[in-house]
Amino acid sequence: MGLYAIGDLHLHFGSVCKARAQLKDRAWKNHEEKFRKNCEKLLTAEDTLILAGDHSWGRNMEECTPDFAYIEALPGRKILARGNHDMFWDAARTEKLNAQFAGRLFFLQNNYAAYGDVAVVGTKGFTFEGPFYLNGRGQIVGWDEKEEEHAKKLVERELDRLRLSFEAARADGYRRFVMILHYPPTNILETESGFTRMAKEYGAEQVVYGHCHGSTRFFDSLQGEKDGICYSLVSGDYLGWKPVKLMD
Repeated sequence: MGLYAIGDLHLHFGSVCKARAQLKDRAWKNHEEKFRKNCEKLLTAEDTLILAGDHSWGRNMEECTPDFAYIEALPGRKILARGNHDMFWDAARTEKLNAQFAGRLFFLQNNYAAYGDVAVVGTKGFTFEGPFYLNGRGQIVGWDEKEEEHAKKLVERELDRLRLSFEAARADGYRRFVMILHYPPTNILETESGFTRMAKEYGAEQVVYGHCHGSTRFFDSLQGEKDGICYSLVSGDYLGWKPVKLMD
């Protein structure tokens, strides 16, 4: 039995991919087939796979149906976190999704999923991504302060949702946590954030996130150990479409 993670599948079997330039990148060529084969080699029915958001380009459930069928057919149990491109899913819809896909897929938002004595908690997250203003040497000398203020509100909303997830698990007796975000826990200007502080507050063992695509974005946020917590980027193109094992 193992706990694995990957993110950002951006499936579009029943919809149009909105990032056409992405399809031309070698890392994304036939990525669905590469990922399926890697899962079949790595995973068994006893394993659990966390998908850290941006599952589908579908705008509604009808467009997402073949993407869900693809995910369901992968080996093991699947836990889905919410990404910024998951238009089929808003927070109020989570309970309905879990009822619709009961026993097949679990949607993580304002709740938690158990993995042995570990609670998998999470939310979409958010972080300020600019616009940043650069000087002639490419150094950041300023940013859009109006957008920064808007981002702060979204961060606070996501922190409230994340706390609900932690508290639901703790109320049921869990004391070990793996924390899932879609957005990175910090932006390129930060060394800590509300998300890192909450991970430390609850004693999360690992923080897993996606969203960062392309070699220029892979190191936008924390990776490796900080304050006793292991931070991991799991976007699919970063991992070469091979899920990473978090724990046995």
